Amino acid sequence: MIKVEDFNKEYINREISWLQFNGRVLQEASDINVPLIERLRFLGIFSNNLDEFFKVRYATVKRIVDAGKGGKNELGGIKAKELLEIITEIVIEQQSESLSILNNIKDKLEDENIFVIDETQIDHTLHHYIKDYFIKTVSPALVTIILSDMVVLPNLKDSGAYLAVRMQMRDASKQFALIEIPKDINRFVELPKQGDKNFIIMIDDLIRYCLSDIFNIFDYESITAHMIKITRDGELDFESDLSKSFIDKISDSVKHRQLGDPVRFVYDKTIANDTLEYLMSKMGIDETDSIIPGGRYHNRRDYMGFPSLGRQDLMYSKMEALPIKALSLESSIIQAIAKKDHLLYAPYHTFSYVVKFLREAALDPKVKTIKITIYRLAQISHIASALINAAINGKTVTVSIELRARFDEQANIDYAHQMEKEGVNLIFGVQGLKVHSKMCVIEREEGKKLRRYGFISTGNFNESTAKIYTDYTLFTADQKILKDVNKIFNFFHTNYKIYTYKHLITSPHYTQSSVFKLIDKEIDKVKAGQVGFIRLKMNSISSYKMIDKLYEASNAGVKIQMIVRGICCLIPGVKNMSENIEVISVIDKFLEHSRLYIFGVDDDVKLYISSADWMTRNIDNRVEVSCPIYDNDIKQEILDTFNICWSDNVKARLLNTLTENEYRQNNNAKVRSQTAIYDYYLNKNTN
Repeated sequence: MIKVEDFNKEYINREISWLQFNGRVLQEASDINVPLIERLRFLGIFSNNLDEFFKVRYATVKRIVDAGKGGKNELGGIKAKELLEIITEIVIEQQSESLSILNNIKDKLEDENIFVIDETQIDHTLHHYIKDYFIKTVSPALVTIILSDMVVLPNLKDSGAYLAVRMQMRDASKQFALIEIPKDINRFVELPKQGDKNFIIMIDDLIRYCLSDIFNIFDYESITAHMIKITRDGELDFESDLSKSFIDKISDSVKHRQLGDPVRFVYDKTIANDTLEYLMSKMGIDETDSIIPGGRYHNRRDYMGFPSLGRQDLMYSKMEALPIKALSLESSIIQAIAKKDHLLYAPYHTFSYVVKFLREAALDPKVKTIKITIYRLAQISHIASALINAAINGKTVTVSIELRARFDEQANIDYAHQMEKEGVNLIFGVQGLKVHSKMCVIEREEGKKLRRYGFISTGNFNESTAKIYTDYTLFTADQKILKDVNKIFNFFHTNYKIYTYKHLITSPHYTQSSVFKLIDKEIDKVKAGQVGFIRLKMNSISSYKMIDKLYEASNAGVKIQMIVRGICCLIPGVKNMSENIEVISVIDKFLEHSRLYIFGVDDDVKLYISSADWMTRNIDNRVEVSCPIYDNDIKQEILDTFNICWSDNVKARLLNTLTENEYRQNNNAKVRSQTAIYDYYLNKNTN
């Protein structure tokens, strides 16, 4: 067990904290109270998270090592090379646990008459179906690479899964080959049912069953196939070619990502040593890469798409997205917002209100301009469609689209081309900064004046993620707030000029100083004999400056409650440092993505929804927006939902000095916050 105090008594290393978070995801896969198919999907999320971690975070630490730097100051007191070893050790342990969980789930599935079979379990009744499926569907999509000492190995695809084939030839020689597992074919093949029994085979095993068809021209005595997978450095490297546009540089960098240096090599631990050594030599795997012995199957992220087989009883019960009380999809949203602010809390509320707002603005002859920031769009985006519709109708539409949204770069490039073609004015961020803020403002002609309407959110304007990410969106006609929003769009055009904002808290210029002032006010209250209270909800906190300020507040006697889903470098509950700080993490059906900053109590509460986590990149290197909530009803609603989440004693874990992920337990009535929040809104609509 890794103890934080072995490294640094003030901060948890960011990478170790992230692995601790992914351990909480793995807990969901092992939880017998989670429906079986959902457990498989959590296993897929765990694996997908790990892929991204190696592409980005592990790769960053490896770059520090390759540059000959120690990196101790940047890595929470751990030398970079030592950290790589620790990460590999933790991941090997987690991978072993995930394999054990997978086997347990498969056993439980068999109790439900769902059988995941391999190539050795195919009987004569399934033989013809599988051969036919292979010939018609799989074989045409296969890429098979014959290896030899004379041929340079092509660059294997990042996170692609390959079968490493070893043929023992009759002349005593060996022949090696690689088969790429096709990505455009469902990994799970549903086979014909036999009575009440469902059978599923993975593409990997179906290919193994048909190896003789693939290699029938070779004269071999025996043939084996074991899975391998390589993960590459996912950071983008930009050319300095001044003749290229920014969009072309991003596009080229995305293409070059597939050629990034390897950072992790995962292999089936039953593979023959000569095959493993040959492959590692051909691929240039070295000692600073993370070499992970694994099970028979890799790319377990595919389990996120495990078929439902019509078994709703093995999945979470559906929570139908609710309407927002007093806001109708069948009448004007703009007119409703003119009277009062409204709050959307996805996925408890339907995201359709955001799309409806933009569609209404696209059609309304009085709407003259639409300005919006876009970070990640859905694969089929009604948001983009509405913006294009508005441009076609003669509105002046300005879209700040972030082309550097990690792993969504190509999708954003494609949408950028599409919108530009239809007359949308595009802004490709700000040099040196990512635009991560989530906001929209429209201008509508009313009489002789232009009146602004808009929305500000904690999450991306993405219909797909809005079904599973918890995020707040404030619809408002508050002219003071929207004037500040408009200033941010002015900053996109004239970013050499630093604007001042009366209501919004913005990065990169004001977040730290503004938040410090709010914290100082709570400290002053304690010094004056009053109650100092801070409540925070975010995805991650890793900025040492922000953490130190919270330590200062704790030492002054300010009570601090924090709900942190992911990385938490802060160590709570330490005497004379953080004894007044409590931190929990909630992992459940929905991904907790909303960010809240709450300062004070009772009538003195100051409350902000925000796009910014407390990480250095969000504070100093991004355009972020924290929006105050002035409407008392909405303020109370957010306080209520925070308190419900804080009361969770079913899915909440206590974060402390040990990476234990201990569930929070008490003698109070059971509160599963996501279910309780849904019930809260259900009751709100009926009362």
